[in-house]
Amino acid sequence: MTMDRSLRMRRGLVRSRSVLTRGERIERLKATDRWEEGESPFGLPKVRVYKLAMKKKKKKKEEEKAAEGGGEEKKS
Repeated sequence: MTMDRSLRMRRGLVRSRSVLTRGERIERLKATDRWEEGESPFGLPKVRVYKLAMKKKKKKKEEEKAAEGGGEEKKS
């Protein structure tokens, strides 16, 4: 059975996930030196998932400064 086109995800998962797969958890534990080879992959310790928040850029102020600075330089 095929999936309807409207239900398919075009770009994959866009938002951040709060649950990691076992492999992803092991990779993060290796990066922080909390994992040693040969340990059991079951009963892994918790791994914090940090959510990245993008700050909004202040475009208007930058444009005004560029216009003011650019206009004065052209007059000189």
